[in-house]
Amino acid sequence: MHTVHRLTLEDALVMLTAAEEEARRIGVKQTICIADDGAHPIALHRMTGARLTGVEIAIAKAFTAAGHQRDTHRFNEPPNGPALPGNEAFGISHMLPGKFAIFVGGFPIVYEGEVVGAVGVSGGNGDQDKAVGAAALRAFQEKIATA
Repeated sequence: MHTVHRLTLEDALVMLTAAEEEARRIGVKQTICIADDGAHPIALHRMTGARLTGVEIAIAKAFTAAGHQRDTHRFNEPPNGPALPGNEAFGISHMLPGKFAIFVGGFPIVYEGEVVGAVGVSGGNGDQDKAVGAAALRAFQEKIATA
């Protein structure tokens, strides 16, 4: 038998709040998606003024991070990023057109060593997306530490 942990809407809202606070602090308008372990969105928030395209991009980043249980930017990190030309997963982003993102902004959410979901962030540059995603993940860790 295997115990499965699930994110709740309450968990997602804590992460969204922290992510938005960080986005405001660094001065970027972001779209943030929190997805469950099946890569389905639990909560989505597009800050006022954030790009309209960010919605689909944030969902795709969360989908990829949850489904592949890794940060999305790791697909393209030289020299051995698996999605780089000549490497084993080159072209993987074409497998699920519009759903698979292999660039910065998708981060798995880990609880007791298992991926229970993901955060997808879109709207800033790579460093900004990483900062906002990290804020969401920190908020989740703080929440579970006090539970």
